[in-house]
Formats: sequence, C-alpha cells, structure tokens
Amino acid sequence: MKDISYRVALGGIVSALCLLTMFLAGIMPALYLLLPMIAGVLMMIIAAEVNTKWAFLTYAAVSLLSMFITFDKEAALIFILLFGHYPILRFYIQKIRSKFIKNAVKFIICNVCVLSYFFVTVYVFGIAEMLDELGNFGKYGGIIMLALANIIFFLYDINLEICYNIYLKKIMPKFIRKR
Repeated sequence: MKDISYRVALGGIVSALCLLTMFLAGIMPALYLLLPMIAGVLMMIIAAEVNTKWAFLTYAAVSLLSMFITFDKEAALIFILLFGHYPILRFYIQKIRSKFIKNAVKFIICNVCVLSYFFVTVYVFGIAEMLDELGNFGKYGGIIMLALANIIFFLYDINLEICYNIYLKKIMPKFIRKR
C-alpha cells in the first residue's frame, strides 16, 4: 500500500493533467472526443498505481472541476459520462472470465453512457429544436450516434489495453527502479 503523500501527489498530478487536457478541448474543438479519452487513460494510471477507489476519487474531482473551468462543456460531459469512469471500471470488468459476458458488459455500459449523454445534451442543453429542424435525419440522429459511438468505444477499449500494457511493461519498471 502506497503512503498517503504519494497517493495525494499522484492524484494531484494526474488531476492537473486531466484538467489540462479538458481545457485544451475548449481551445481545440476538433479534439473534443480525443482529449477526454486521453484524460481517461490518465485515470487508468491512478487505478494501476494506487487503487480503483482512489481513481474514482480523482475522477470525481476532475469531473467537478472540469464542469467549472473548461470552455467545452460537451467534452467535459462526455468525460464525466463515459471516458472518465470507464477505464477505472475496466479493472473490474477484466476480472470476468467469460469473454462474451465481459464484452456484453462493456457494450452495455457504453450504450447506457452514450444514451445518457445524448439525452442530457438534447434535453438539458436544449438541442431538441435542432433535432426537429433536421427532419428525418434528426429522428434517427440518436441511432446513428449510438452506432458510431459503439465503433469508437470498441477502438477505445483496444487502445486502453495497449496503453495499459505499455504502461506496465515499459513505463512502470523505469519508475520502480528510481524509488
């Protein structure tokens, strides 16, 4: 078990890096999906180094602060509803032995989060009128977004596995030697 000063320092550094990426999403709007994904990878480092409880605490702090200090509220919302907590939940999901059940749980979480994001964006941020103006495309916008989100999520999950393995095999051993 790491001592409390190490956990606080690592949590602070990762929180600052996450908030920086979320802040950059407001400066570079084209990256509003990629930057919350990167912030999610940073959450995975906290879960790997300390534990998942500490990672959820860090996630809560970053989520709250990102809603207040970032320009792009959509990027902050997608971090809060999907890309921030999924890398932490993934530690629990990976313990499931059945590959079918493991993948089903992953995609259920993804679809619930994406649908939550869609409804919050449409009904809280008030984009419902825009869906009506788009005609038939607006009616099917949620289905199209869900299909695209599942493809993006599948690629994100693969990249999380790659990043985690790189972290375990290449990065973590370098820091363990220096302690």
